[in-house]
Amino acid sequence: MRPVGGALGAEIGGIDASRAMAPGIADQIRAALDRHLVIFLRDQSVSLGQLKAFSTCFGELTRVPYVGGLADHPQIIAVLKEADEHNISTFGGTWHTDFSFLEHPPAASILFAEQVPAVGGDTLWANMYAAYEALSPGMQQTLAGLNAMHSGHVYGAARPPANSATSQSIRISRNNPEADVERAHPVVRVNPRTGRRALYVNPVYTTRFEDMTQHESRGLLGFLYAHCTRAEFTCRLQWAPGTIAVWDNRYSLHMAVNDYDGYRRLMYRTSTVGETPIGPAEASASSPGHG
Repeated sequence: MRPVGGALGAEIGGIDASRAMAPGIADQIRAALDRHLVIFLRDQSVSLGQLKAFSTCFGELTRVPYVGGLADHPQIIAVLKEADEHNISTFGGTWHTDFSFLEHPPAASILFAEQVPAVGGDTLWANMYAAYEALSPGMQQTLAGLNAMHSGHVYGAARPPANSATSQSIRISRNNPEADVERAHPVVRVNPRTGRRALYVNPVYTTRFEDMTQHESRGLLGFLYAHCTRAEFTCRLQWAPGTIAVWDNRYSLHMAVNDYDGYRRLMYRTSTVGETPIGPAEASASSPGHG
C-alpha cells in the first residue's frame, strides 16, 4: 500500500479484482478505505459481473435514482463522454458527494476505467474529516447545531431540457418534480463507529441551511465549499485503462475534471447501500450511557 497524498488516497498493489477475495484480504482492503477514504487498484481486467462481485466487498449494491443503469446490469452506470461532445458539462464535473439528497446516500462508490483520454480526465477527491478539523473551535461549534437541506434539483422540474449543453451519452432523467423535494442532513456528519466528525455539504445538492433562505445561507455555504476543497485536503488520480477507484462517499467529496474535449472517456460505476447521516446530537444520544 502506497499513500498518494498527504490528506487522503492510497494505491494498493497485489490485488486481482477479477477473483473472489479471501475474507482476510477483503478486511484489509476495507481497513485501507477507512484510513485513506479513497483507494486505487491499477492494471485490473474485470468483466462487468466481476466488477459487481468486487464491489460487494464494500457493501450491498444499490441503484441510484435519475441515472439509468445498463440494460443487463442495472446496478452499473456507464459514465461516458464521447469524443464529439464539445463545450458541454460532464457527469460529476463539480465537487459533490454522490446523491446526498437521499435518505440513505450511498456509502461507497466504485469506478472502473475502460477507456481514458490521451490527456486530461483526472478525478479529484477531498477529505471532509480534515476540512472539519481545520476549522476554528467556534466555527465547529456553530456548525454542529445546523442541518442543511439537500435536493436532487439538478434533475428536477426547473432544470433545462435534456437536449441542453450537457453530455447526452448518459441516460439522465430530467424534469422530475420529485427531485426538487428537500431533505435535511446534519452539516457535521459523525462516523458512528469512530465518533470522528466530517463536513457534509456540497455545492451540487446542498441548497440552504434548514430554516434559512437560500440567500441567507449563501455566504456561509460558499465559505465551506471553498474551505473543504483547499489543495491540502485533496488528492488527484490520473486514470489509466484498468484502474479501479473506490471511495467513501460519506466523508469525502470528488470531482471529475472536464478537460478532455475531443477524446472518449468511458467508466463503469457501482454504489453500495449507505445509512442515514447522523450529527453530533444523534451520535451523543446513541453512545453508551444514553437512551
